[in-house]
Amino acid sequence: MKYSIVIPVMNEEDSIKELIEKIMSAMKSLASPDEYEIIFVDDGSTDKTLRNIKRGKKIHGDLIKFLSFRKNFGKSAALSVGISHAKGDIVITMDGDLQDEPSEIPAMVGQLKKGYDVVSGWKENRQDKIGKTLPSKVFNSMIGYMTGLHLHDFNCGFKVYTKQAAKEIVIYGQLYRFIPYILYERGFKISERKVKHNKRKYGSSKYNWKRFFPGLMDLITIVFISKYAKRPLHFFGFAGALLILFGLGVLSYLTVLHFMGISVSERPILTIGSTSLLAGLQLLFTGLLAELLTKYNHKANDYPISETDSSL
Repeated sequence: MKYSIVIPVMNEEDSIKELIEKIMSAMKSLASPDEYEIIFVDDGSTDKTLRNIKRGKKIHGDLIKFLSFRKNFGKSAALSVGISHAKGDIVITMDGDLQDEPSEIPAMVGQLKKGYDVVSGWKENRQDKIGKTLPSKVFNSMIGYMTGLHLHDFNCGFKVYTKQAAKEIVIYGQLYRFIPYILYERGFKISERKVKHNKRKYGSSKYNWKRFFPGLMDLITIVFISKYAKRPLHFFGFAGALLILFGLGVLSYLTVLHFMGISVSERPILTIGSTSLLAGLQLLFTGLLAELLTKYNHKANDYPISETDSSL
């Protein structure tokens, strides 16, 4: 199997037939029908999405494969399950709403073969309303600033991966937005390519402003995990040390005042200094406990290996 195309879908009943036809047309220049697979992951649809996928399977046989969740678990779960079942040497992910243009697949694969592990789509001329594009631009800028990986469109579902990169994707919640950064931290080479973006033909978008702030929390989570998972004391210890130094400085100042005969018991700064010292000590000990947990759960195979000598 050369290619696996993984498509998470939820309530996209009108798109399925046309999407299959477009993918098959795009893949003619890359592979024969027995050299690729289209894997749909139905994320708890409540319309006729699953029925239409099954209808496509009856027509096209084993070219079409599908998995169906009993309820909606989110895009991260759908991508994870779909990729885990993918057999292709190259894994392609795209959305099922026809806004990603399948005819771009050959060019995306061509760029991947130039030495990259991931090629992420960039919807430069995005066909969405400002209520979707504006928060996306803000979010992409924040991700670039906080992670050091600068892409125009982290959240684009249209991506192409080598098999090795795809199989190292471990995501949950809303972390599918940060897949390029997750793989970048694992040492994979990331690129992006401009892709055509179509107006939504059927249904309505599932995106709104309500997803912005949970996304911000996920961004903080993923940056913390990637930078400090192996050295938690560096994070907690640094913050704790600053609070301890501040607290000691305040208490030392008040001690001097006390010996000079100046009353300090009713000064608010006494509470501030004491609280800072205690909070700093708590953070320091939290970091030490986290280091102990990291040490005893550390495994050599936690580190990404690109190649292994066959004699090992």
